[in-house]
Amino acid sequence: MKTRTPISIYILVTLGLTIMAFEMFASDSGYFSSPFFWGLILIVIVLLLIMNSIGDLIENQNFTKLSAEEKAEYLKDKNTPYFQKLWNSAFKKQSATEEKDILIDHGFDGITELDNSLPKWWIGLFYFGCIFCVVYLTAFAFTDYAHPEAELNHETKTMLASIEEYEKTAPQVTLETAKYSADNIAEGQELFKTNCVTCHGDNGKGGIGPNLTDTHWINVKQKSLFKNVIWMLENGSPNNPTMRPFIKEGTITGRDAEKIAAYIYHINQETAPITPAQGGATPQGEETHWENGND
Repeated sequence: MKTRTPISIYILVTLGLTIMAFEMFASDSGYFSSPFFWGLILIVIVLLLIMNSIGDLIENQNFTKLSAEEKAEYLKDKNTPYFQKLWNSAFKKQSATEEKDILIDHGFDGITELDNSLPKWWIGLFYFGCIFCVVYLTAFAFTDYAHPEAELNHETKTMLASIEEYEKTAPQVTLETAKYSADNIAEGQELFKTNCVTCHGDNGKGGIGPNLTDTHWINVKQKSLFKNVIWMLENGSPNNPTMRPFIKEGTITGRDAEKIAAYIYHINQETAPITPAQGGATPQGEETHWENGND
């Protein structure tokens, strides 16, 4: 009679499978704090304990039918720790007597070989790989758990939601508080493409609107270029209604304007003097000499 797997192993495996199922199919439900989840775990554990008690009754009944020798062997096996038995089973080597039973004699060439079975650790690893593939393919086909694209979308939504929440409580950026930061240039470029490129062209070279990379400006309302751009984004152009007051309209925030201004300052004051823009629109307005600094 074989010994049974300890109830603790069944409970651990069941807990693992239950958590994996919830993680795959209801990862966003906050199941760990759900009374339903813990109620289900409790019911499953109770059922396992009941099944184990029934198994104990059957085992005791079968034990009484064993011979004295079989009882001694069974008790010896039962007193061996479970994981030690797994280890012994996985790496068990056959005895010399057993090798004779699995010896194959080719006969014609005098070569003999052992017809060994595959090691149990190898078989276990193979079946684990098969089960993992089935679980993974199921998750990939029917859930978002194994989809990199779905994970990216989820993380993006989470990030945008956190940014939106931050914007609600963060101090608003105004003309007076705006500060230039090179870290804002990349985001400012993306915001520029969304809101400004239609009129001012790629890289600010001009189109319907003026070239933002040269030294000529139509509207000069601030002493520094950085602050002048923010003023324009907030109030619009007094000379051209096409240049709308984006901030006052609510199209962009003061923080967005700070980033766009950082990008325009970069292409006008940091890039253009070193590598003048080629093919830009004809300068408009008067030549302007901005004060040093970008605050």
